[in-house]
Amino acid sequence: MKTGKVKFFNEAKGYGFILEDETNNEVFIHHSGLVDKVRENDHVSYDVIEGRKGMNAVNVTKIQ
Repeated sequence: MKTGKVKFFNEAKGYGFILEDETNNEVFIHHSGLVDKVRENDHVSYDVIEGRKGMNAVNVTKIQ
């Protein structure tokens, strides 16, 4: 699993971006890939899958 920080998340639209810890790359997140509810600046762990427009985070879980 990768780790990162939620850079942006729009709850109304159900999507956002994670800034990956190791590479500083942005990874797209959609509400369907969330395990826990997330907000901006939350530290999270996640898996990455290939989506239609690039890499998507799935199994997104908050790290306490």
